[in-house]
Amino acid sequence: MSERPAFAVEPTREAEKDLLRLRPWTAQATQAVFRLENDPYSGHSLTGSLKGARALGFTLKGGGAYRAVYVVLEETRTCLVFIVGPHENIYEKAERRLAALRRAGRI
Repeated sequence: MSERPAFAVEPTREAEKDLLRLRPWTAQATQAVFRLENDPYSGHSLTGSLKGARALGFTLKGGGAYRAVYVVLEETRTCLVFIVGPHENIYEKAERRLAALRRAGRI
């Protein structure tokens, strides 16, 4: 079985801010998100208004359950991460950010 080539992980400006807000777990969360480089399909597929996006769940030691929501752009071999945050209510915020990315033509 051949190994899949690595993908670039590209957080949006908003996702970068999300990661910075996770202090003191920023480094731990960033490391979890960048695991997508080697396995961009490790997150589960989303449905409804988030169809086409995926969510990667991870736990921060001492910080609880978090999600990174992203889209895989096969043509550029990129994972565009557009929101990172606690599991609670993340999908409502993700819907707004995904809609904005679609309107801007980024995906």
